[in-house]
Amino acid sequence: MEFDYIVVGAGSAGCVLANRLSANGRHRVLLLEAGPKDRYPWIHIPIGYAKTMFHPVYNWRYYTEPDPGMNGRSIYWPRGRTLGGSSAINGLIYVRGQPEDYEHWVALGNAGWSWQEVLPYFIRAERNQRGKDTFHGDSGPQGVSDIGTPNTLAQAFIDACGEAGYPKNNDFNGESQEGAGPYQLITWNGRRCSSATGYLKSAKSRANLFVETDAHACRVEFENSRARAVVYRQHGKEKKAIAHREVILSAGAL
Repeated sequence: MEFDYIVVGAGSAGCVLANRLSANGRHRVLLLEAGPKDRYPWIHIPIGYAKTMFHPVYNWRYYTEPDPGMNGRSIYWPRGRTLGGSSAINGLIYVRGQPEDYEHWVALGNAGWSWQEVLPYFIRAERNQRGKDTFHGDSGPQGVSDIGTPNTLAQAFIDACGEAGYPKNNDFNGESQEGAGPYQLITWNGRRCSSATGYLKSAKSRANLFVETDAHACRVEFENSRARAVVYRQHGKEKKAIAHREVILSAGAL
């Protein structure tokens, strides 16, 4: 099989890449995902992360190495193993990075990553229930909603923070991230909006996009110093896909 681009990992970033790279219709794009399709009902129900957090099929169930600073303990590190990756199993909280972090990246020499330069892309990505304003978009693929029924105990805690002198903040993705307030979630119409739901679902019908699940990448093959192919195992068989342009590894940070 031959493609222009091969994306390894259909997680939070991989689904976005597959959507964008296949958008013009000219490039053949292969998206490989080690896990199964995201058809498990609990993936799409917001409270369902309680079911997927330890699921042996939809979660890699990593553990950290024992750490002397934690008296030799290992910490559980769940990672998604399905279309959408960890955005399909996480706790749904939608919070952007702090503006100061992006400014620090620029100070380290990464031009183009300042807060003012990345903000338009955050806005472009959003379909926010609150509508469009200076910090939010209302027509993007990523659904973002308020909590449907605020918890009275959580509200009491927010009120207590205010009485203690901490600022109340109704939007952690707005002008300031300081303070106490309710989170927004990656949900839309009461269902989880993973990157697979937001970016991949609308693109899967494209004739130039090929999505393979249960396809565990084994190795990347090089020609001189250039990555040219990916060997993966699917349903007990080893297969090989060739990339004429790029092999993109988006299989998670771990």
